[in-house]
Amino acid sequence: MKIGIPKEIYRGECRVAATPDTAKHLVKLGFDVLIESGAGKSANFTDDAYIESECKIAPDAPTLWAEADIVLKVRPPQMHPELGKHEAELLNEGNTLIGFIWPAQNPELLEKLAAHKATVLAMDAVPRITRAQKMDALSSMANLAGYRAVIEAANHFGRFFNGQITAAGKVPPAKVLVIGAGVAGLAAISTAKSLGAIVRAFDTRLVVKEQIQSLGAEFLELNFAEDGTGEGGYAKVMSDEFISAEMELFATQAKEIDIIITTALIPGKKAPVLVTQEMVESMKAGSVIVDLAAEQGGNCAVTKPGEIYCYKGVTIVGLTDLPSRMAQQASQLYGINLYHLLKEMGGGDRFKIDLEDEVIRSALVVHDGKITWPPPKKEDKTDKEQMPNSSVKLSPSPSPRVPVSSSPNITASVSPRILASSSVPTSKINKDLWLILIGLALFGIGISAPSDFLSHFSVFVLACFIGWQVIWNVKPALHTPLMSVTNAISGIIIIGGMLQISELSSSPSTILGAIAILIGTINISGGFLVTQRMLRMFQK
Repeated sequence: MKIGIPKEIYRGECRVAATPDTAKHLVKLGFDVLIESGAGKSANFTDDAYIESECKIAPDAPTLWAEADIVLKVRPPQMHPELGKHEAELLNEGNTLIGFIWPAQNPELLEKLAAHKATVLAMDAVPRITRAQKMDALSSMANLAGYRAVIEAANHFGRFFNGQITAAGKVPPAKVLVIGAGVAGLAAISTAKSLGAIVRAFDTRLVVKEQIQSLGAEFLELNFAEDGTGEGGYAKVMSDEFISAEMELFATQAKEIDIIITTALIPGKKAPVLVTQEMVESMKAGSVIVDLAAEQGGNCAVTKPGEIYCYKGVTIVGLTDLPSRMAQQASQLYGINLYHLLKEMGGGDRFKIDLEDEVIRSALVVHDGKITWPPPKKEDKTDKEQMPNSSVKLSPSPSPRVPVSSSPNITASVSPRILASSSVPTSKINKDLWLILIGLALFGIGISAPSDFLSHFSVFVLACFIGWQVIWNVKPALHTPLMSVTNAISGIIIIGGMLQISELSSSPSTILGAIAILIGTINISGGFLVTQRMLRMFQK
């Protein structure tokens, strides 16, 4: 299969969907990679560098779109200024497009892509779950945006970030307030702190408090029991009372803060206004506001999207292309995200759209000309068996309700849950059968085994049950911090196993002890590998 990488035509966009380095990975997956001439120029990637990575160069956009089976883009398709055609019209029928689509904001684009019988995956719709972290392009770009926001603030701020005492006098450290502690917010906190600023942060989600404090910032907390954690880890809309208290806090902080960086967004909604005109006017002359939500209207009431200007002595930075201003790094990270997604889909030899894969199904917005966004809700176990194609709902927008049919065909209007309850599911019978077989096996062991073995075996069974209840029901988002706990448990298991095999006999207790040591060692090794990987992510 051929992958096509066109040149981005959005005004000021410098990123490209594949770098020479990521293109090598795509070639190893079995794809033929076609690059439009000059596609990587703005990110400082030459055509010669792509040729060295075994890519082919297409002379123009029509040639590339005509030959490619899969097109990888950064920005959503739009009207091509040179061709006078919409990029969706260049996509061949039955081909696949992967890129940022923003389906909630672009329903007309979805209709246009569906009309051309295309299959489209939106990188902005990749679910934020543990397994999909390597494909999470939103987090990759937000991380860069948060870093760049601090750099832009430093560029327009008239003092040092860190405090200094010199022969000419004392320079106080800059005070930075970060509103919203998602990926972009945490990146901004880390960068501002590393430059020596006094950093404060606020977020409606109380779960981020420890993350903020671990970066050395002060967490501003309201005395409210309300928590702002929404679906998929995003923030949700808060009550009027909470918002009122929140605005009072920001008004107080604005009078003494030098730099405000806002990152607050609620998916599918206009950015909430958190910094009012009065707050801006109360800030000290020379202060800076960097509004990362400018493209969705802005968190600051006086933000002008895409502009940097001075409002009554306060510099307002409303840039909407912060990741693009670090095009080389942004393209590399985005290219790796795309590589992992294509690898998940089978590579060049076994490429397919797997509707059973919750990551693929969540990102799939158009399939063979049919709009499939938003993805269906994840139902309970019974519903999952009746509807195997259902997936995790990660979009904040509700799935459209299907009206009850007025047709005489009663079955067509009855919900799958009611139909499922009318008969005993096969999986229920299989589950009961397994429980009976396990019970008989345990009963047989209890009759025939010696008393010393039976006492150890009872402890083993209870430990397995407790471990399953404690660990199996933990949310995927907590799996990584849980590694330290499971490593400690495994260490205890290994010690117990070593005590059992000390006599070097062939008794059942010795065999079980050896198995326990093997499994515990595997678990500890895996825990250390995952922990080291996470630590490397935060190393400079």
